[in-house]
Amino acid sequence: MAKITYIEHNGTEHVVEVATGMTVMEGARDNNIPGIDADCGGACACSTCHVYVHPDWVEKLPAKDDMEEDMLDFAFEPDPTRSRLTCQLKVSDALDGLVVQMPEKQI
Repeated sequence: MAKITYIEHNGTEHVVEVATGMTVMEGARDNNIPGIDADCGGACACSTCHVYVHPDWVEKLPAKDDMEEDMLDFAFEPDPTRSRLTCQLKVSDALDGLVVQMPEKQI
């Protein structure tokens, strides 16, 4: 399990435990966290699970693959450094304490 903090655009924080092997997107969906729509169900075929990773975590995450990079082009106000798709972030013990912030809206 990893404790992940999801911060809504308005600043509301949700701290939840997400099981190892799930994705950060599934953790949000299963805990009814608003702001992560996940329209494609985690297939990396949309950008509706876009978040901004806290600066302390950017270097700790695995690199984005080409598919995630391409999908982020469709996200609302992507940040070249901090934007990630939560469907592409697999939860492990190494993600314990991860903090992500949702954009103003998902496209």
